[in-house]
Amino acid sequence: MAYIENQENEDGCIFCSLPKQKDDRENLIIFRGKRAFVIVNRYPYTSGHLMVVPFAHKPDFEQLNPKIRAEMMELATRCMRILRKVYNPQAFNLGANVGEVAGAGIPDHVHIHIVPRWAGDTNFMSTVGEVRVLPETLEETYRRIRTAWDEDRG
Repeated sequence: MAYIENQENEDGCIFCSLPKQKDDRENLIIFRGKRAFVIVNRYPYTSGHLMVVPFAHKPDFEQLNPKIRAEMMELATRCMRILRKVYNPQAFNLGANVGEVAGAGIPDHVHIHIVPRWAGDTNFMSTVGEVRVLPETLEETYRRIRTAWDEDRG
């Protein structure tokens, strides 16, 4: 976690370095668009927690051009459609923590979180124990979402 929190420039940014690598499965990259990509969060709040990340290294949405913002929103929408098929969530949290004070773990590279939600998904483990329990591995999450993504024609 310290590695992620200490990213200060484009050369050391995890969101810049991961797409440069070829192994999407290893890096949990679900899809590469023209201007942005979809990735499974390595520190998920729930199973299926995805992120849409622009290839451009910018700290906020204002610095992204309209085409990048539009692609990001379309990808976030597709993520919700895929997650409905794979996990059947009752709702979603969709948003971004823009800036360190707002809770951004990687404040220099803006991104959108898509978090599937179910009634009662916050239990004593996360509330009292400050621990998250996930019913599947990240590799299984990747496999399930990637398969559904590849089959999606919507």
